[in-house]
Amino acid sequence: MSSEFRATGSADVTEGYSFDMRPPQLRLRDMVAREVKSKPFSELYSISFDHDGGQLAGHVLLDTLEEQGFGLDDFDAVGALTAAAVPLASAMLQAAAARGQQLDAFMMDFVYPSIKGPSIKGKRVILLDAWLSEKSYVQTSSLVTLRNGNELDLDFSIIDAQGGEAVAIAALVGGVPAKDGEQPTVNVTNIADGSHRELPFVEVYEESALRALDVDAQGK
Repeated sequence: MSSEFRATGSADVTEGYSFDMRPPQLRLRDMVAREVKSKPFSELYSISFDHDGGQLAGHVLLDTLEEQGFGLDDFDAVGALTAAAVPLASAMLQAAAARGQQLDAFMMDFVYPSIKGPSIKGKRVILLDAWLSEKSYVQTSSLVTLRNGNELDLDFSIIDAQGGEAVAIAALVGGVPAKDGEQPTVNVTNIADGSHRELPFVEVYEESALRALDVDAQGK
């Protein structure tokens, strides 16, 4: 498209194109809601690999983390828990770069318990997935069970063994209930030494709220 960008504060319409000028969080919310509306689970690839959705996801994840007390000065790397989170971690890396800040990304490797990506030694880490809730879902890499913490315990143990510090878990879609209005948390155990940690859980969109949303009634 060869039109000139115009920051007019209203919808900029070029022949054949219309631009949604709502806040990124709302634009992405409707995309995600349409994807999860009638499905028990989705890896959200239709969002994370979309030319618009991927960019929105990177910035909205950073914004949501900052709102929950995790600005880019508070963590150094984001780690994909599953294959579904890889494009999201990459989107966050690019979004951080667009803001003039550095953020590394990596993914968990369960073939040889380690990570794939830059070293996380001495780094503060946000663990990331596309969709995490109390229920169990079969994902690309393995079975994720927040209630029992089995795989998250292994993730946490690998981060510790690599010299990193897990500071929170984040997801584009979440369903971990909070107690008395407090921020949801996830208990994890280091399987090597038995030590326990309670990590904040940051969700961009809550699963039940997305399912209740009448996306078709949302105006653009």
